[in-house]
Amino acid sequence: MQVRRSVRGVLAVFVATTVVAATSAGCARFNNDISQPFTTAPERGPGPSSPPPPPPLPPKPFPKACPAPGVMQGCLESTSGLIMGPDSKTALVAERTTGTVKDVSVSAEPKIHTVIPVDPSGDGGLMDIVLSPTYSQDRLMYAYISTPTDNEVIRIADGDIPKPILTGIPKGANGNSGSMIFTSPTTLVVQTGDAGNPALAADPKSLAGKVIRLEQPTTVHPAPPTTALSGMGPAGGMCIDPTDKSLFITDRSPAGDRLQRTSPDGKTTTVWTWPDKPGVAGCAALDGTVLVNLVNAKQTVAVRLAQGTGAVTGQPEVVRQDTHGHAWALQVAPDGNIWGATVNRTAGDAEKLDDVVFPLFPQGGGFPRSNADNT
Repeated sequence: MQVRRSVRGVLAVFVATTVVAATSAGCARFNNDISQPFTTAPERGPGPSSPPPPPPLPPKPFPKACPAPGVMQGCLESTSGLIMGPDSKTALVAERTTGTVKDVSVSAEPKIHTVIPVDPSGDGGLMDIVLSPTYSQDRLMYAYISTPTDNEVIRIADGDIPKPILTGIPKGANGNSGSMIFTSPTTLVVQTGDAGNPALAADPKSLAGKVIRLEQPTTVHPAPPTTALSGMGPAGGMCIDPTDKSLFITDRSPAGDRLQRTSPDGKTTTVWTWPDKPGVAGCAALDGTVLVNLVNAKQTVAVRLAQGTGAVTGQPEVVRQDTHGHAWALQVAPDGNIWGATVNRTAGDAEKLDDVVFPLFPQGGGFPRSNADNT
């Protein structure tokens, strides 16, 4: 009971003190004119000092800088090597005269992948490119190039300087074109031109006019090159049949242009010859068909082969005439379509938006494998 009386006393003193303080300060007055009604809504802060930025614009339709219709990329310099991307909508394309390798795409502007110093005089320069079979791991690219003194095969690692793999390939005023292809994960096959001198192609001591195998192409203790085929003229291209792994080779001999086939057992036969020399170039092999670009004729033709024997079943069929002009490279995309790249700036008849990387069959669907597919 004593504790409760003490608490009551303290409260009484506190209330009395508060009343006295309020009385001594005067009566409190409230101006109802400036008072605001009570609300539970939160107060908003001051607005932005400037309007918010507009939403980003949608990307412009490709092509932007080069409005070449119906192609993957236009406005290129004269091309050489072509490598299709895994999505069939991108590619690496080499410009022969500038030594530039570009990443091109159906839906993006081109980007420079690398620039290789080359001598583009005559028909030389950057003549072909190929990726290592294990590119996703080692990031290695191989290139066939001309220097002021010779033609060479070099290896390029991302972010590194090119390193020579095979040097001393004779160089001439013409006949410097060449091509490359991996026939196995460890075998790089190189086709060299005759440097304008057929006698060099027949000389076993010369690297000119040959099909050469490089095993384990490396810069450290490389294996010596071996000759698989001699007597080649100015080089065209090479391609592999996906079914029986035969190697097809195009070149321009003194007697005429030709398509040759080397079977897996090493036997080489001539598949077709063109005595009128229409300018054979790149090829693309499918099951039972070899497509060949004829530069001078502005054509792509299909050579049909019988299954098993590889014998030609008839005259080559023209599947492209004049469209996009003079084409050199020819590659099969993963989706089955065929892509080419043109050389109009150096072969003649260049248009405003040349040179281009183009689909052989714009409607898609791949290449008809037989005559019945066209009916």
